[in-house]
Amino acid sequence: MNESSAHPLELAHATLRGAVASMAMTGMRTFAGEIGLVDEPPPTAIMRQRATGLLKLVPRRRRRAAIELAHWAYGAGGGTMFALLPEGVRRREWAGPIYGLVLWLGYEGGIAPALGLSHAKKTRPVERAAFAVDHLLYGLVLSEMRRRPQEAGG
Repeated sequence: MNESSAHPLELAHATLRGAVASMAMTGMRTFAGEIGLVDEPPPTAIMRQRATGLLKLVPRRRRRAAIELAHWAYGAGGGTMFALLPEGVRRREWAGPIYGLVLWLGYEGGIAPALGLSHAKKTRPVERAAFAVDHLLYGLVLSEMRRRPQEAGG
């Protein structure tokens, strides 16, 4: 197997880590919203401003759950993509957090403006800092900042 290919079980594990990392972000964003640092999380803004037709298919009382599930699926995809990076990169301690920040910068500098989201046009330094921190958390969870167990006898 070459350095940049991933075993199917590694891909599945990374996909799961990406979903769990997105769930951790949900907790952090909920906290940030409750203390007034975040007005509207990006998944909610995207669905409310650009996917209203899709959102209307979901019963009103289930919409927040559907938005969160979409975010977790997006995070799972990010985990899969992380697993496709060369192993020499992924194994670095800084790889996950940098990857998380790159995803955030891609959203702030590319996705949000391209979708014409209202918050992309506003100066929001505190909110942007909160999102940068939750993407650092995503990357930390994604990269599993722990050493893998050594094989017996090796």
